[in-house]
Amino acid sequence: MLHFLDQIDRSVFLFFNSLHCTFLDPIMWQISGRTIWLPLYAILIWFIIRERKWNAVITLLAVALMILLSDQLSDLIKDSVQRFRPTHNPEIASIVHVVMDPHGHEYRGGDYGFVSSHAANMFATATFVSLFFARKWLTIAMFAWAVVVVYSRMYLGVHYPLDLLGGALLGACIGFLISKGEQLAIKKIGLYRQHKS
Repeated sequence: MLHFLDQIDRSVFLFFNSLHCTFLDPIMWQISGRTIWLPLYAILIWFIIRERKWNAVITLLAVALMILLSDQLSDLIKDSVQRFRPTHNPEIASIVHVVMDPHGHEYRGGDYGFVSSHAANMFATATFVSLFFARKWLTIAMFAWAVVVVYSRMYLGVHYPLDLLGGALLGACIGFLISKGEQLAIKKIGLYRQHKS
C-alpha cells in the first residue's frame, strides 16, 4: 500500500514539476522565498496591533510561538521519517526540473522533504489569520496565498505532493491550537476590551 501511494505521489509530482517554463522560474523562486512576503507580514502585524491595542504583545508572541512550532516540528518529522526530496531521490533526480538560485547554483534543498516546513508555516499562518480576523474574503486570500507558495515548492522540484499535504495539515492544526490559546490568554490576562459598535 505504501509503495502504491509513493508511486502515485511521484507521478503527480513529475506531472506538475514538468509544467515549467523559463519565464516562470525566477517568479516561482521569489514566491518560494521570504523577502517578497515581508510587506504582507508587516501589514498583518499592523492590523493585529490596531485590533488588539496593547494586547498585540500577547498575539505577536503567540504568532512567534506558532512559527517556531511549525518550523521545528516539521524539521523533527523530516529527520525522523528521512524521506528523500525528489531532487535527492536517485531514481528520479536526473529528470526533476530544478531552478538556479541567485548565485547560479541548482537549488535542490536539503536531503529530506517530509513534511514541508514551507507548507507548515504557510498554513499555520493562514489558519491563524483566518480565525483572528474572521472575514471570508481574507480567509480565501490567505489560503490562496498559502496554496501558491506550496505549489512553488513542487515547481522547484523540492517536494512531493504528500510532503506538502502533510505540512499543510500540521500547520493548520498548529495554527488552530495557537489561535485558541491566544484567545484564551487574551480573556485571562489581557487588557483588551471590545469597542462598542
